[in-house]
Amino acid sequence: MRNLLPVMGVALVATCALSAADSTPAISAASLLARTKILASDEFEGRAPGSAGEEKTIAYLTKEFRQLGLQPGNPNGTYIQDVPLVGITSKTAATFTAAGQPVPMEPINDYVCPSFRVAPHVEVKPTDLVFVGYGVVAPEFGWDDFKGVDVRGKTVVMLINDPPVVDPATGQLDPKIFGGPAMTYYGRWTYKYDIASEKGAAACLIIHETGPASYPFGVIVASQSRENFDLRATDGNASRVAIQGWLTVDAAKRLLTASGQDFEALKKSAARRDFRPVALDAKVAFSVDNTVRNIASKNILALLPGADPKLRHEYLVYTAHWDHLGRNPQLKGDQIYNGAADNAAGTAVLLELAQAFHALPAAERPRRSILFLSVTAEEKGLLGSRYYAQNPLYPLVQTVANINMDGANQFGPTSDMETVGFGASTLDDIGVSVANAQGRIMKPDSHPERGSYYRSDHFEFAKVGVPSYYPKAGKLFIGHPADYGEKLINDYIAHDYHQPSDEVKPDWSFEGAAQDTAFLMQVGLRVANDDAWPQWRDGNEFKARRDAMLQAAQR
Repeated sequence: MRNLLPVMGVALVATCALSAADSTPAISAASLLARTKILASDEFEGRAPGSAGEEKTIAYLTKEFRQLGLQPGNPNGTYIQDVPLVGITSKTAATFTAAGQPVPMEPINDYVCPSFRVAPHVEVKPTDLVFVGYGVVAPEFGWDDFKGVDVRGKTVVMLINDPPVVDPATGQLDPKIFGGPAMTYYGRWTYKYDIASEKGAAACLIIHETGPASYPFGVIVASQSRENFDLRATDGNASRVAIQGWLTVDAAKRLLTASGQDFEALKKSAARRDFRPVALDAKVAFSVDNTVRNIASKNILALLPGADPKLRHEYLVYTAHWDHLGRNPQLKGDQIYNGAADNAAGTAVLLELAQAFHALPAAERPRRSILFLSVTAEEKGLLGSRYYAQNPLYPLVQTVANINMDGANQFGPTSDMETVGFGASTLDDIGVSVANAQGRIMKPDSHPERGSYYRSDHFEFAKVGVPSYYPKAGKLFIGHPADYGEKLINDYIAHDYHQPSDEVKPDWSFEGAAQDTAFLMQVGLRVANDDAWPQWRDGNEFKARRDAMLQAAQR
């Protein structure tokens, strides 16, 4: 492969050569930008599942894959996998009391409390509140925040993220417990609602703090105060907690103070293994009116058959979610969540990869088959990728790896890249090698505390055992100060993430995205051509599932 950065500090050209062969296709920054502009345009209305914006998105992606010459990815001869969703719009009234006195709380300003029960009305009579620390049950760490306390029919109140356990020898977070500074799945809000449901709680309220959550409360308001989605369940989600709610930290502090408790003291005690649940002198009742509709959403997928007759029944899957948050008619001014960076840009990378792979000369076609999968409802809980992982169109036992794209480098070239979940599998070795061939270095995720490994579509593949890889843009921008990239990311999170302002900006060149797309293609080529399959590292939380899958296939 040509060295994409022959002289550090020289801007990357708009197209990135992929190999030394003159006939090899080029990846174009202009093409990436153009596709992003289309997907993020107001015409696509924010690409919400179940909307007119979904219909336009599906039509566009299907047309693109067909024009690129890719085969339909569904064995039934279509580019579509139907994903049965249910949409639920909750109008919730919550009544809080402490020490027998009302505690005024306003929806949106103080709490967001939707219900995922598939029912027109959900009522939770006044229930006792119990503070359960971080709500974690992790036997491998000897950790149990419930300690056998019966919370059935009660409302549990939890902190976001993992317990911050400090190693007394170093004074730093202990890397042997909950990953140290890196968030584990125990820290994710999805786990917390799951454990609350498992314990039989009536409702679960998570206390939001911007630092530990890694996003402001406005992200929750934008994502969960409108129509929410789930995969259709035969029990109508009756086994789930009736309320999956959030409190602002200020609202939580008021409630706890009125209950005779101190937030900081409770939070400090929750970081200890000997923490026990604290019954609060407080109650809460919920009344929810739900508008429910069934939605026939869609994953879009295209296939490039492998060139090797012996290996073409093995598959590498590239993923990028096409959806975003749609339109909110209640907003003043701009009502469309265009989702340019998240994830029109990643979807453009997926299309660019499909185009580049298909344009390879016959002699350079990958040995294994490649599936290009654009999934729905990532913003609603990774639902499209979860559905594919639970209903794969190609056997998981023959799926060698997943490579996921969520976002892209809209700016210039970098001398580095980062891998979310670095060290999880041998895919990292391939990534390091390809980055080095580009004259770049590969780094671990610089913000593991944000729990990004559990927040995008590769996670659903990992959960079922498929080695999954999530590289992302670097931060060392050539020709800029060392903190330039970090400032860009922090500015995006603070002002544009899940906001109508996530639109294509005038200074987006996508030269960095072209550089990263070339990287992604080379990683994919190696995975698709190597004799050996990628493997989880020993000790990885997903290795046992993969080992069992492969052993069962050999029987």
